[in-house]
Amino acid sequence: MAKKAINNKKQKSFEETLWDSANKLRGSVEPSEYKHVVLSLIFLKFASDKFEERMQELIDEGQGDYVGMVEFYTMKNVFYLPKRPAGALSSNTQNKMMLP
Repeated sequence: MAKKAINNKKQKSFEETLWDSANKLRGSVEPSEYKHVVLSLIFLKFASDKFEERMQELIDEGQGDYVGMVEFYTMKNVFYLPKRPAGALSSNTQNKMMLP
């Protein structure tokens, strides 16, 4: 019986779900300001993907000892992203990130 109730609910499309999630994250920030947050996140994702791709290249080439050296990333125009725990931002950085 409960299964039928779940199936009868209108399922949201991926775009609708993504839009609703973005609105929840945005809160009361104006769209003109929100774009800066979104574009920054997109750039960070791009930089992270390139970093991981280069790290895997180094490992595949047998240069795993150099994975932690900045020079082996910058020589291929890849940003070096040091690993940090999720809550490792300094209080100064956290204050800059807070929205009005």
